Amino acid sequence: MQEKNKNRLTYALYAFIVFALFGLLVWLGHFSVFQDFITKIEQSSFDLRQTILSKYKTPNKDIIILSVDDATYEYIMDKYGYWPISRKIWADTINFIEKAQPKSIVMDLLFIKANLNDVSSDNALVSAIKDNNNVFLSMNFDNYSDEIRKSPVIDEKFKLNIKEGFLEDNPFVSFINARLVMPELMNETKNIGVINVTRDKDGIIRNVTPIFKYKDDYYPNLSLLAAMNYLNIDSISIANNKIILDKNHTIPLDKSQRAILNWYGKSNTYKHIPLWEVIKAQKENNTDFINKNFKNKVIYVGTTTTSLSDIKSVPVESNMSGVELHTTFFNNILDNNFIKKSTLKVDFAISIILCLIVGYLVLKTENVAKTFLFLFSTLVLYSVFSLLLMQIFNIWVTIVFPFITTITTFILIYCEKYLLKSKDYEQTYKLAVTDGLTQIYNHRYFQEQMIVNINNFKRYGQVFSIIIMDIDFFKKFNDTYGHQSGDCVLKQVAAILKKNSRTSDVVCRYGGEEMTIILTNTNKKDAQITANKICQAVRNNKFTLANGEKVNVTISVGVATAGENGITPQEIIEYSDKCLYKAKETGRNKVVAEI
Repeated sequence: MQEKNKNRLTYALYAFIVFALFGLLVWLGHFSVFQDFITKIEQSSFDLRQTILSKYKTPNKDIIILSVDDATYEYIMDKYGYWPISRKIWADTINFIEKAQPKSIVMDLLFIKANLNDVSSDNALVSAIKDNNNVFLSMNFDNYSDEIRKSPVIDEKFKLNIKEGFLEDNPFVSFINARLVMPELMNETKNIGVINVTRDKDGIIRNVTPIFKYKDDYYPNLSLLAAMNYLNIDSISIANNKIILDKNHTIPLDKSQRAILNWYGKSNTYKHIPLWEVIKAQKENNTDFINKNFKNKVIYVGTTTTSLSDIKSVPVESNMSGVELHTTFFNNILDNNFIKKSTLKVDFAISIILCLIVGYLVLKTENVAKTFLFLFSTLVLYSVFSLLLMQIFNIWVTIVFPFITTITTFILIYCEKYLLKSKDYEQTYKLAVTDGLTQIYNHRYFQEQMIVNINNFKRYGQVFSIIIMDIDFFKKFNDTYGHQSGDCVLKQVAAILKKNSRTSDVVCRYGGEEMTIILTNTNKKDAQITANKICQAVRNNKFTLANGEKVNVTISVGVATAGENGITPQEIIEYSDKCLYKAKETGRNKVVAEI
């Protein structure tokens, strides 16, 4: 029963350690430095998981990127001598591709100001947009003050139709100014979406903002607008922290009301068609080329060359073009394939479970190597579990917080376990070297300490002495008063020895009624003084017997000193024994130090 209660107490102690640790981490969570540290590592773990899993994902084959790549940029500079190219070229490109009847053309390019030196080119682009209602243009929002750019009024037709729900204001959603496309284009189309992207603190883009708020109205992300057109959806709802397009397509939002992207791979995951090839095919009127590459496709148009600076850092790659980021968002919408971040409660629950598992294994396992193997295996299995959750269910469960809590719990419980073991060992050892009756050290401990003191004497010259004593006529005393009274006297004599000794001295029961004291750093003269003091203290003491009677007893004492009387434990003990024998022979109740 005692062992069972001890186990319960141990488990309760370890449970307290786990929950105290969580309390400490919750407290640390109030500090931004700690939050940023955890967030940064967790985001890195997300990037690693995305990099691993993206290899097993298949992007939508109907999405094509018409890219201004390095070769196209060189081609344009050679043929036309300047960038950006004339809007007439974009107009001709749109009209040429439209012959292949693509599902949509999504322009990740900004046509902002009218070109007063080339009005005909602007007019050509306006006509191409007017004639093709499946072309989508871009604008962006910012927070410039009216002193820099007067915030424009945006036509009602560009607003997002939200049947129900709303978004909370935050820096990722709400803006006070806008850069719009040239008014002539805005007059001819309603297919204009926002292309703003925001980076996390480490400079990596993991999220996109699906809906933007400007002057108390909502506007769609460019890819959201294109996806709604693709799915033939004209309105959306916001509920339960997600955007609902239809029963098969929803966009879960994180705390910042952004969507976490699920990546399909690095650059060139989607099929890229260089713009120069389209211009060349157009000049050759090569309709087979456009039918082969663009028929029934969703075409994203954007720059992929690093010289035009539209390069982003994303989880799967440090240099990805912005147009590929927008295609990933569009693809996520079609596949209903966004990442959902687990809640704080779920992360806490997982951490507690892992801590309890590891703590239990540490308690139940005596082998040190096995406990570390269990810890390592638990963390590896959880890592695999987190990968599978992300791959199968698109759920992002935190890794860093469970790892920190589990490893810390392991260390604390491991230390506490072996601290308790150490205390148990000390207690066991104390019981093994302590005389049960008198509560002074026993004969075994006396022999151990004799060896220690002899070694110190030989190595450092530390002189020590021993005194050995015997209660006079103790056998007769037991016969007269009984063994219980004899035990009472032994206890009280032992107490007198401890009281009249220093803390550095070693008081032991040698056997029967014999007791010894090892006097450290003590020469023969000082040993005699101590022995006489003890002899007198015993002589003057009234000893209470088992029946309450009080009597006097005396002791005989022998003294020996290392070096003078021997250099081994046996020699010193033998000399003190002879002195004790001489004290008994010469009248008892005395101290003898020489024979």
